[in-house]
Amino acid sequence: MRYNPLQELAKLAAGLAAADFFWLVWFSQSKLRSASFFGMTMTQDMVLPAMIFEVAVFLILVHYGWNIGRIPQLRERTYILIVGALFTVVAVAHLMRIFTGADLTIIGLQAPIWLSWFGVMIATYLAYASFHMLAKLPRKGR
Repeated sequence: MRYNPLQELAKLAAGLAAADFFWLVWFSQSKLRSASFFGMTMTQDMVLPAMIFEVAVFLILVHYGWNIGRIPQLRERTYILIVGALFTVVAVAHLMRIFTGADLTIIGLQAPIWLSWFGVMIATYLAYASFHMLAKLPRKGR
């Protein structure tokens, strides 16, 4: 087995992600309304999405760091289908934000609704381009 410094870094980062997850568990059980560190403020409303993100990051880092299983080769058709589906979900999310008037705050800044119109246009075009490219690719089974 060859020494790979990136795998060792992934192992370290997996430990940090696990520690952050346990901090989030502690924070969700505490009576604190918010906590600030390194200029970022964490509120109780942010705990669940942050925990989901930490679990996803932890699983990816563990998979890479300890080389669990072999990473399957993703076929080009499957990859383009997944990308098109993700862009479709993003476009629908932006449309929902436009029609519901939901607030979006990124790093403490309020994102205006008109920004979602650009998000709809760009994500819709990328989804269309992905599905269009998928339709032009030859199927291997035929």
